[in-house]
Amino acid sequence: MVRVILKKNREDALIRHHPWIFSGAIERVEGELPVGATVTVCNAAGKSLALGAYSPASQIRVRLWSFDPQDLIDKRFFKYRLQAAIEARKDLAASSNAQRLVFSEADSLPGLIVDRYADVVVCQFLSAGADYHKPLILECLQELLPCRSIYERSDVSTRSKEGLNESSGLLIGEEPPEHVLIRENGLSYQVNIREGHKTGFYLDQRDNRAMVASLSGGREVLNCFSYTGGFGLAAMAGGAKSVINIDSSEQSLQMASNNAALNNMDSECFSVMAADVPSSLREMQNAQQSFDLIVLDPPKFIDNKQQIDRGARAYKDINLQAFKLLRPGGLLFTFSCSGLMPDRLFQKIVADAALDAQCQAQIIHQLTQASDHPVSLNFPEAAYLKGFCIRKVNTADGY
Repeated sequence: MVRVILKKNREDALIRHHPWIFSGAIERVEGELPVGATVTVCNAAGKSLALGAYSPASQIRVRLWSFDPQDLIDKRFFKYRLQAAIEARKDLAASSNAQRLVFSEADSLPGLIVDRYADVVVCQFLSAGADYHKPLILECLQELLPCRSIYERSDVSTRSKEGLNESSGLLIGEEPPEHVLIRENGLSYQVNIREGHKTGFYLDQRDNRAMVASLSGGREVLNCFSYTGGFGLAAMAGGAKSVINIDSSEQSLQMASNNAALNNMDSECFSVMAADVPSSLREMQNAQQSFDLIVLDPPKFIDNKQQIDRGARAYKDINLQAFKLLRPGGLLFTFSCSGLMPDRLFQKIVADAALDAQCQAQIIHQLTQASDHPVSLNFPEAAYLKGFCIRKVNTADGY
């Protein structure tokens, strides 16, 4: 087997079972092999430490499959890992028939995402190793997950960092319908798995949608970056007086309206607006509008470390405008899905926005991704979604 030899004293992260080895930690590679094939990782003295997938185009040169160098990376290995991940999600079956079943490094399967939407399974092969072993992985999924279709959504730019082309389409079974119907916490949603965001739906916000529902009774709600209406529908189900959904995509808003009709919601109380969110927030201020509950769930503003400052300004701007629109005693649900945004920095950004809006506010809940997106203790990078439920304090005039 091909060996990857680390530089002297560069195995500390591996010993802590972190699954990535960066190019700068490697002294040399002994042998040749196809992209994504399995290598043995050794320390500078030549002692075998782990097995991983080699990706010569990536800064993450090796993604580790196993910290036992005697392991075999074969069908039995993948079936065991996949079965363990699927079994761990069984407790979610009562609340939803749509779950993330495999969450990449957090489930010790680097670069592999597997989501289930009713009887359709959607996969992303995001690393060279996952792509190399795709046939074996698909065999195991067929045996473990009886379903109508297995569909690929590896149409993401991160594949280029692994030297891979984007890929999407039917892998196994019959072509899925244009919209797959799922249920979540008593609501029905149509999901476009072929063209929708991520693999079709924001499964990671399941628990946060439930919290919004629990706190929406009698409130006027503004749902920003609404996509297909997830938070808006949850708010209506929780007894909201009205919901306005804003998104730049008319196609997404049409699905939001369809989802509202699917759940027999009053179209006069559930409205959609195709517009730029920051501009709309300012226009609403000029029109002296206000709301009891606002949701800010923007797309990722930060893709690399060079974008952190620009992303921080964007987060501050929308939170500032939201605070100005929020009535005293109102609630702001604000999120960042940018994995490179530190939690403490995000909290500071929101605090600075409240200060500039001349209001006092309290964090009443810290929010994160749903339980089917776990965070392995040896891989904290899996914790990408962060958020707060914030109450605007009802104070006397003069802040």
